[in-house]
Amino acid sequence: MAAEQGFGIFKGVEYCTNKPIILKTNNGRIVKKLDGTGNNSDNLPWIAPGLVDLQINGYSGIDFNTLPLSFESVHKATEILWKEGVTQYIPTVITNSPERIETILEIISKAIESDESRHTIAGIHLEGPFLSPEDGPRGAHDAAYIRPPEWEMFVKWQKAARGHIRILTLSPEWQNSPNFIKKCVESGVKVSIGHTAANSEQISLAVKAGASLSTHLGNGAHAKLPRHPNYIWDQLADDRLWAGMIGDGFHLPASVLKVIRKVKESHTILVSDSVNLAGLSPGVYHTHVGGKVVLTPEGKLHLAESPDLLAGSVKSLRKGIENLINMGVCSFQEAWEMSSLHPSTFLGLQTKDGLKVGSPADFVLFNRNKNEIQVIQTIKNGEIVFNGLKVEKN
Repeated sequence: MAAEQGFGIFKGVEYCTNKPIILKTNNGRIVKKLDGTGNNSDNLPWIAPGLVDLQINGYSGIDFNTLPLSFESVHKATEILWKEGVTQYIPTVITNSPERIETILEIISKAIESDESRHTIAGIHLEGPFLSPEDGPRGAHDAAYIRPPEWEMFVKWQKAARGHIRILTLSPEWQNSPNFIKKCVESGVKVSIGHTAANSEQISLAVKAGASLSTHLGNGAHAKLPRHPNYIWDQLADDRLWAGMIGDGFHLPASVLKVIRKVKESHTILVSDSVNLAGLSPGVYHTHVGGKVVLTPEGKLHLAESPDLLAGSVKSLRKGIENLINMGVCSFQEAWEMSSLHPSTFLGLQTKDGLKVGSPADFVLFNRNKNEIQVIQTIKNGEIVFNGLKVEKN
């Protein structure tokens, strides 16, 4: 496996066909795809499209929502995510004061436009502050900053972000939501329904106005709901809505994950929704949202005083894929595509065609020990941005 002066040759077993292939890259693109020889029992790695995370709040001690934040620290997070096989991601900025949101958006936009990012950051996901004020659906978002949608404020934030806000999560229970959603969509922003207590009519109007995604469906909700109708059923049943879901094994049980996948099919997107404690060692931590929290060896993050209450997700997309397979939710190919091709398709990214000739050379080489995934190399635009093992050049 080699990549020099823009030209590279990579060999592996294709994730979806189980057959050996050879990918040749040049100028950041896949220029040839050839049949190879051997198989993964011959010590060939697997090869698959790079992972794409549409919802990530932080990683390995770096919090995209806590000031001071520098674009250097955002770059550091990008480099760490390369080790996880992530070739594109959307930093998520959550509910905060208008001034802090503006500052954070400015910093992340600088990271997006710098050469160091290698175009790994595909935009910004603004989750809030136009969410439900109710306990339960609001989740961990600060009630002091929850507010109804305001177009002038969003325009100001988008200007601070230099146009990089790609996804906005809101609750359509606010009276002016349909008109606001329509303006967002017309401006090129994807609108997602989340942290909501909206009724059936409000959700229907939101989708009619252009909302196209459900943010971590099944979470950010009341602990108890009417059996029907309710806003989870309404979103699940609407074929126009894609569904994001957290696959860490704690936010949703296998039965719910399986139902969402079966109903939404190719419109299912796996997200990490990880917080800054993801990738850190088990222990007791203090966070600006949950206060004193406990990260268990199993990867569960909960409030120290209430073990039943989650304080966020701390597992990467790679671990989410492993969890879905171990829980019997779906096949390996399906789990991987939920984490790569599906989010790319939703956002209209050039990587939506995966390993086809002409696509960006964004892919991952990895080993599988049963269902455990070990990333060997991450290739971004034809460049090896992470090399986990010493690999001989061809």
